[in-house]
Amino acid sequence: MKTNNAFKPLAHTLAHAIGVVTALISATAVADTAIEEVVVTSQLRASSQLDTPTSVSVLDAAAIETRGASNLEQLLNLAPNVNFSSGASRGRFVQIRGIGERSQFIDPVNPSVGLIVDGIDFTGLGLAASTLDMQQVEILRGPQGTVYGANALAGLVSMTSNAPTAEHTGKVSAEAARYGAHTVSAITSGPLSEQLSYRFAVQNQQSDGYVYNRYLDRKDTNNIDETVARGKLRYQASDDLQLDFTLFYLDADNGYDAFSFDNSRTTQSDQPGHDRQETLAGAVSAQWSGNTLFTVHSVLSAASSDTEYGYDEDWSYLGFHPWEYVSTDNYLRDRDNLSADVRLVSTEESRLFGDSTGWVAGVYLRTEEEALERNARFASQFDTDNAAIYGQLNTALSDRLELITGLRLEQRRADYDDNLEVVSDTREDLWGGNITLQFSATDNTMLYGTLSRGYKAGGVNGRIISASENNPAIGSETFLFDTESMLNYELGVKGDWLENRLQAQFAAFYQDRSDVQAKQSIFNPEDFSFDDYLANAAGGHSTGIEAEINFQASDALQLFATIGWLNAEFEDFVSSTHVDGRDDNTGDTSPVDLNGRDLAHAPNYQHVTGAEYAFTSNLSGRVELEGKDDFYFSNSHNEKSTAYELVNARLTYRGDNWDLSLWGRNLTDEVIYTRGFYFSNQFGNNPANGYAPEAYYQLGEPRTAGISGSYTF
Repeated sequence: MKTNNAFKPLAHTLAHAIGVVTALISATAVADTAIEEVVVTSQLRASSQLDTPTSVSVLDAAAIETRGASNLEQLLNLAPNVNFSSGASRGRFVQIRGIGERSQFIDPVNPSVGLIVDGIDFTGLGLAASTLDMQQVEILRGPQGTVYGANALAGLVSMTSNAPTAEHTGKVSAEAARYGAHTVSAITSGPLSEQLSYRFAVQNQQSDGYVYNRYLDRKDTNNIDETVARGKLRYQASDDLQLDFTLFYLDADNGYDAFSFDNSRTTQSDQPGHDRQETLAGAVSAQWSGNTLFTVHSVLSAASSDTEYGYDEDWSYLGFHPWEYVSTDNYLRDRDNLSADVRLVSTEESRLFGDSTGWVAGVYLRTEEEALERNARFASQFDTDNAAIYGQLNTALSDRLELITGLRLEQRRADYDDNLEVVSDTREDLWGGNITLQFSATDNTMLYGTLSRGYKAGGVNGRIISASENNPAIGSETFLFDTESMLNYELGVKGDWLENRLQAQFAAFYQDRSDVQAKQSIFNPEDFSFDDYLANAAGGHSTGIEAEINFQASDALQLFATIGWLNAEFEDFVSSTHVDGRDDNTGDTSPVDLNGRDLAHAPNYQHVTGAEYAFTSNLSGRVELEGKDDFYFSNSHNEKSTAYELVNARLTYRGDNWDLSLWGRNLTDEVIYTRGFYFSNQFGNNPANGYAPEAYYQLGEPRTAGISGSYTF
């Protein structure tokens, strides 16, 4: 750890916190309006956000609308210590508290962060995270080993769309913005009979993107073209049984043409890439309360996704390189999964140990098949089966003190084979859980302390095995990687004060990781390429602070802030091939000791501060200051993003049944880097500078402005 820089991000974060507190104290007007209660639904028992003893951000429909978000990636910065990586048309991979994958190419990925949408598992399929007609998004930080198991080592994102309504309603919306962007959507909902109601939503979003391809003279090679449809039925079969049916469809045909030789938004590729996904998915959930001792909650879901991800590997055209080098890379990946979760939740009549303890018991089954074809030359099949039992006890130790204990036991089978005759069959027994003390200090203030354990399955590096035949630097010790586990220690306080006009939650945590799975690469001198694989570091640790504050300063003024500080580092880890060269221009590929170095995509601080003000009963304005520290792009080189501060604003006029908004993002037009690579002497890229070592970056959204409106009937 670099102690001379350790206090800079913390001081920056504290400065924003002091600014928010000062605003709270200086607010002189008194509000009559309290902040509405938010309910967390992704835990074993639904509860108020301020009564949920874990670090969780809940973004409701109003937050999604004011953010102007059409996809999850545009919401993630609102949650402290949450980041994402691009390298595609959208940020498809999420990191929580510095933990999470950043890409997927040849080998299968065991995710660290889960993604659940309406009970359907879309982990690793970020294009499906559309915010169309979304009721709320819950971002849970820290291992969710009891409830979600192997795919939630770092945390979980749970998205829930709006339910069918008992009255007829409809809404149409439209938006137009810079770079040829336009979106149209429609929603309708209502009863079909006394017992059956429906909801249907559809949306089409298109944008040229903000890249100009000079070689092809096109402005749409990095475009967005997505159609999303969601249908829901709610059937109240009886007083005791409610059935909910969800059907989801996505057709994304996005472009991917993001990297240029001068790190600008002007590219020269002759075969621009693409980022496509077609998904058909559905879920059936049931709630049955026909027994006096327990209620039954169950979800059965299935999803089938065909994806295609490809790019122009040389970023140029025939003749650009002296030896007329041209290359493209393309990945066709089909993924089908089926999951079932059934849990029993105790009632007041079945409480244990002298009526002091409520309980939950559940069974979880999941199967997934993933088939990959790369460039019509390489093919692999990866099939996994998970089976788990889990349970939780909520024990009242006193009127104000509660003990929560949870345990999950999981068995996982993973079969891998490819057309290069690599075969692997692994079986694992995994476990996770939590012990939590929850103390109601007052009627308005809750404190908690928790110890939780998460885990992520091990696996096989199939590609590195086949590559070893042509690369003598590859040893058999790189073929397999072990299961990773983590212990999370967390203290928190939540509450609402000033007649529920001030809501806040604070958390401090320490995470101790064992057998950290980290991506590595080995240089192949035969073809000047790098062969990627996963290896286990001895360990890692993360320390951090998270805060979220909402204050209704007056009937007209609302202030808000989210602040995260993070120090996430490796322990006793030597990178097998560390391509640096940034400092000495040598392009050295020798092993480097990464002990104490920050993890990739783990900025030391993040914050969002802002205010929303109602000028009249119809007209309101919102302004946000969004910031993030720099961070390493990879564990195999030392290139970093740049720290930034963004200003976003929105002005909205609301009529009786319509609204119109003018908005802008990144108003000061700051340069944002969302993905970065470093090319050494052994693997140069640009003939214009003699293939010298150089870093290249994918740029984030520039200054963007637009107009949006909706009509409700």
